Amino acid sequence: MTRPVVAVTADATTVNWNIWGDVAVAVLPQPYLDKVTQAGGAPVLLPPLVEAVESVMERVDALLMSGGADIDPALYGARPGEFVFPPHPARDAAELAALAVAERRGIPVLGVCRGLQLISITRGGTLDQHLPEHSPAVPGRYEPRTIRVKPDSLLGGALGPSPTVYCHHHQGIDKLGAGLVATAWSDDGVIEGAEAEDPSAPFLAGLQAHGELGEDTVALFEAFIEAAKAGPRR
Repeated sequence: MTRPVVAVTADATTVNWNIWGDVAVAVLPQPYLDKVTQAGGAPVLLPPLVEAVESVMERVDALLMSGGADIDPALYGARPGEFVFPPHPARDAAELAALAVAERRGIPVLGVCRGLQLISITRGGTLDQHLPEHSPAVPGRYEPRTIRVKPDSLLGGALGPSPTVYCHHHQGIDKLGAGLVATAWSDDGVIEGAEAEDPSAPFLAGLQAHGELGEDTVALFEAFIEAAKAGPRR
């Protein structure tokens, strides 16, 4: 059976590559690709090049919006606070364009960390720019955390009521965007997951945690790929 093709948003940075220094690259952590492949999909990287986004998105079956750098606070009507990292305008623009095409076509969308935040922002949502109690004890290391998930929800059906997820977030959702409903929370009430409020709408969900990691999120990726196999909903 042909695997559904999943566009996975990539970041852009510079790296030292073999004997070369400061090489400009579009990059994505391998676990995203592994999780999509293991769930039955065929991942392709979607670089932050807004000019190419629509042509790619017209040819894929689903969109996975990956984690990464802070979103420009101007997109949710705020000024950058003390702890906000510099924005990546090209990535913001490319992902907003990709999300717009995915929604117009009615193909499944899954957001991870930054991805969930951007989904919410496009619907008028805002972010809490710094959550020190949720920042990792060791920068660059994900921390396991058990979250609470609403059982009668898309996320609940895939994750169960209390999955262990892996977190590395210093920001989170403040006001959730219109048309979305929170369906997962941390012990202190921070929104850890949200999805389309209308259960008949095309697959649209996101986790604040890094769902590309760990075993408890496997079923969520499988549900995402199954929705991609079903084809566009519009």
